[in-house]
Amino acid sequence: MLARVLAPYKEHCEYLRSAEVTASGGLSRARCAFAIPESCYIDDTGHLNSVEVNIAYNQMMYYLVAKSVQERLLTGFEDWTLDDFWRHQLPDILIARFTANFRRPVDPRRFTGEMEFRSVTRRASATAGPFLHAPTAFRYQDAHGGRCDGEVTLAFVNVP
Repeated sequence: MLARVLAPYKEHCEYLRSAEVTASGGLSRARCAFAIPESCYIDDTGHLNSVEVNIAYNQMMYYLVAKSVQERLLTGFEDWTLDDFWRHQLPDILIARFTANFRRPVDPRRFTGEMEFRSVTRRASATAGPFLHAPTAFRYQDAHGGRCDGEVTLAFVNVP
């Protein structure tokens, strides 16, 4: 599953190494391990930067949604199949809002991350049709006390 989720990424941009998914009350969460041996776009900054935070979030989120669809864990996705997820993965899962708080520098060479869905609701837009609105939260940390956290609102568009 992990290899398929990461297939759209260039090999040197595959940061997610492993993920464990759990669920409760129709909402799912993931605990993940990451490694960024070398930044995909900039000289070494020595710390996790905002671009890499976003890329790592995307990979964690895609895996969490795929696994949640496969195991029927997440409210709002009961009718989705994995084929639906693969079809929607890139064009129809949008970040509507992204905030990150950098508490202490995180070592990008080895860090962990967590993500959780806070809710999933079906909404309708007069111009874009129905979509799923999903507030999420994430956090990253390393073995040296590095910490970053944030909130992301997702919109799953072009849903039946």
